[in-house]
Amino acid sequence: MNTFTDTPGTGAAQRIAPVIEQFLGGPPPVRIRMWDGSETGPEDAPTVHVRSRRALRRLLWQPGELGLAEAYITGDIDIADDLADGLRAMRRASRQQGLGLPRPGVADRLRAAGTALRLGAVGPRPPVPAARAGLSGALHSKARDRAAISHHYDLSNAFYALLLDATMAYSCGYWTGGGPDYGLADAQRDKLELICRKLGLRPGARLLDIGCGWGSLTLHAAARHGVRVTAVTLAKEQAAYVRGQVTERGLEDLVEVHCCDYRDVAALPDFRGGYDAVSTVEMGEHVGDAEYPAFTALLHSVLRPQGRALVQQMSRGSTAPGGGAFIESYIAPDMHMRPLGETVGLLEGAGLEVRDVESMREHYVLTVEAWHRTLEERWAEFTALVGEETARVWRLYLVGGALAFEERRMGVDQILAVRPDAEGTAHMPPTRHGWYAGLGAAEHSADAPAEPAVAAQRAGSAR
Repeated sequence: MNTFTDTPGTGAAQRIAPVIEQFLGGPPPVRIRMWDGSETGPEDAPTVHVRSRRALRRLLWQPGELGLAEAYITGDIDIADDLADGLRAMRRASRQQGLGLPRPGVADRLRAAGTALRLGAVGPRPPVPAARAGLSGALHSKARDRAAISHHYDLSNAFYALLLDATMAYSCGYWTGGGPDYGLADAQRDKLELICRKLGLRPGARLLDIGCGWGSLTLHAAARHGVRVTAVTLAKEQAAYVRGQVTERGLEDLVEVHCCDYRDVAALPDFRGGYDAVSTVEMGEHVGDAEYPAFTALLHSVLRPQGRALVQQMSRGSTAPGGGAFIESYIAPDMHMRPLGETVGLLEGAGLEVRDVESMREHYVLTVEAWHRTLEERWAEFTALVGEETARVWRLYLVGGALAFEERRMGVDQILAVRPDAEGTAHMPPTRHGWYAGLGAAEHSADAPAEPAVAAQRAGSAR
């Protein structure tokens, strides 16, 4: 039974309880343990440990989601139980009680300040954690976009190599459940193979991979399908990694890597237009709302008639298109997500014909949970590499992200479109059957030999 009890006495918990109720509009959905050991709140709820007076000071200066997140990042607040279970229980209780994040008025803040003063928690604004992004300049200017991408993706290749699997794919996997030993790397390879099949890639085809990341799709398409790939990323660390992999795997005849803004694609030295396919895997979220129509126009313009475009992209309702204060400040500044239907409309408005939309929302829960397990299992290595605060940023990000997909507050979809020719012909397969046959089989493993047609294409390209 959920009972609201207070530890006897007049500790910090009892003094702060009325303020919490005032801010939330009801009793707290969690057990709260203060720095002096006093507690308040439901006995059978997850326990939030307020470790220092500085946590209250942070919330006075920065009420709401961001203040709470920064208190967690710095260790001023912790959840005594499993963070994922704690956040899930807190959200469930908040929904049941109709509670919300703090939105205090002036009078509320004055009362809170008085309580904080009596608790010795009043003082100057605590320093902002170093992991917080600090961007400047016009929104979605090339310079600001470069800084936003660098903030997240240039953390270091070593960090992402520790977090991700062997494919270095930092996007939603496709979990076919191919057997008892099936794992994240298998789900990522199945995702890459599925994209190649949806795009109809064949040896000698030309693919433009916009936002190529660490090259998972670029390398898979070139090595397994003999595709000639122009790979584009705005992150220097990613471009360096992909170039190294291209050399290591002997794919120099098939892959060109460029570190540039997507808006500069047409100026690339190897750009000749008329691509057979274009892919953008979880890059469109960084484009911006006002800029997205020009982005879809670019996808149309680079394709030859009957060429295909694959957009894998996250979606969100109009109430929080950027992902929330924490995500925008620490993970993906300037990110913009929209409802799926709006993205489909923008693609069609650019002259593309949308032929298939596949939701992968539950797949992202599995993907993010796998990343989170790796983070926890290698916690000491992560903290040694990037520091405790940054590791806690990522713990909160991954746990919160998995919960957002689980609860349908966020989605992710693969959208396949085609540029019909002048007669309206799309040259698409009559069914989807061939896309899924054999996914998860051993033939798609990383160690499988290249198909004969691919080997022949590479040999021909080398002459």
